[in-house]
Amino acid sequence: MTKPVVAIVGRPNVGKSTIFNRIVGERVSIVEDIPGVTRDRIYSSAEWLTHDFNIIDTGGIEIGDEPFLEQIRQQAEIAIEEADVIIFMTNGREGVTAADEQVAKILYKTKKPVVLAVNKIDNPDMREMIYDFYALGFGEPWPISGSHGLGLGDLLDECAKHFPQEDEEQYGDDVIKFSLIGRPNVGKSSLVNAFLGQERVIVSNIAGTTRDAIDTPYAYDGQEYVIIDTAGMRKKGKIYETTEKYSVLRALRAIERSDVVLVVLNAEEGIQEQDKKIAGYAHEAGKAVIIVVNKWDAIEKDEKTMNVFTQQIREHFLFLDYAPIIFVSANTKQRVHQILPIIQRVSENHAMRIQSSILNEVIEDSVARNPAPTDKGRRLRIYYATQVAIKPPTFVVFVNEPELMHFSYERFLENRIRETFDFEGTPIRLITRARA
Repeated sequence: MTKPVVAIVGRPNVGKSTIFNRIVGERVSIVEDIPGVTRDRIYSSAEWLTHDFNIIDTGGIEIGDEPFLEQIRQQAEIAIEEADVIIFMTNGREGVTAADEQVAKILYKTKKPVVLAVNKIDNPDMREMIYDFYALGFGEPWPISGSHGLGLGDLLDECAKHFPQEDEEQYGDDVIKFSLIGRPNVGKSSLVNAFLGQERVIVSNIAGTTRDAIDTPYAYDGQEYVIIDTAGMRKKGKIYETTEKYSVLRALRAIERSDVVLVVLNAEEGIQEQDKKIAGYAHEAGKAVIIVVNKWDAIEKDEKTMNVFTQQIREHFLFLDYAPIIFVSANTKQRVHQILPIIQRVSENHAMRIQSSILNEVIEDSVARNPAPTDKGRRLRIYYATQVAIKPPTFVVFVNEPELMHFSYERFLENRIRETFDFEGTPIRLITRARA
C-alpha cells in the first residue's frame, strides 16, 4: 500500500525545515548505519498515531538560479503535483506578507486539501496573531511552534482527516511487482519498452492504487509480473527536467509498492551521488534490489572494463553488497532477456522462510567457530533465533543482554546466514532481544 504524502509549502524563513525535522523526529527509517547510505533530506517517512506517511520539505528543493518568487512558485508546483495534503506554512510574528499571498494564489489552483499553519506562536498569549491569516482563504489557521514543538499534534490530526483511503491491492501473492528507479535520463523508459517489446504477453494497462501510477501486468515463462511505472504520468516541463532531486519523489511511490527494485545506472555518466540517494531508499524500505547498468553499448570497453565498473559499484554502494549487478543495453537489447530470471530469483529469496531448527544449527555453529567477544567481563550468550517476517527476511535473536551484541558481531552472524542460505538480492534484518 502507498503512504499518503504531505508537503510543506511556504515562503523562505517561515520555519518549514524546523517543522519538517520536528515531524520526522527520530522516526526516519535508517535501518543500518553503513557507510555509503546517503539521504536526501527533503523527503522522509514519518508517523502520527496510527498513520504512516511521507513528508516533503520543499525548502530543500533548490531550482537553478531562478528569481526568488519563481523558486517559490516552482517548489509549490512540485508539492501540488506530488502531495495528498499540503501544509501552507506562514510566520505568525511577521503577519501576512505579499509573498504569503503569492503562495496562496498558487495553492488556490489545486484541488488538494490545504492546511494553513501559523508558525512561531510560542505561547498562548500570542494566539491573537493568527486571526489575520483567515484572510488567506484556507479556513482555520492552526497555531504551532517549531522551536517548542507546540500544536503539531492538532496540525497532524487535521492533515490525517484528509488522507486518502487505501485501495485494496489487486494482485495475488504469486505476482512479482517490480519497478525501475534512477536519475533522469538513465534509460528507465527504454528498458521498460525493451521488456514489453520482447518478452511479454500484455494482459492490460491498469490504473494502480496510487493516483498517478500505471501498472503493466504481463506474463513470461509461466510467471506473472507487474511493472510499476510512474514516470510516464508526470507533467513535463522545465521544473521537472531541471530538478534532479525530484527523481527521489518520483521513485518513492514506486518503491513502496514493489517487491523488487531495479536501480538503473547510466554507464556513460558513471556513478553519481544522486544514484546512491535513490538506491538508499530502496534498501531502507527492505526491498529486493538489482543494480542494472544501462547504455553498456555506448562506452568503449576492453576485457577489464566490466570488472572495473563492478568494483566501483561495490565501493560506492557498500550497503547494497547483496545486490546482483547486470550490464545491459536497452538500445541493442543486450542481456535484457537475462533480467527477468534474476528478478524471479531475488523475489523468491526476498520471500524465503528458514526453519527455526536449521537456522539455530547455523547460529550455534557460527558461535562455536567465532565466540562472541566479552565486554567488561560479560559475554554475549545467544539462546535462540527464529524468523519472524519475510520481504525482507527478518530474524529475532534472543540473547542474555542485547547491549552486548556489537554491530560487528551482528554483521558476522548476518554474513554466516547469507553464506548458508541464498539471500542474493535481498536485505536481511537481525533484531536482538532479551530472553524473557
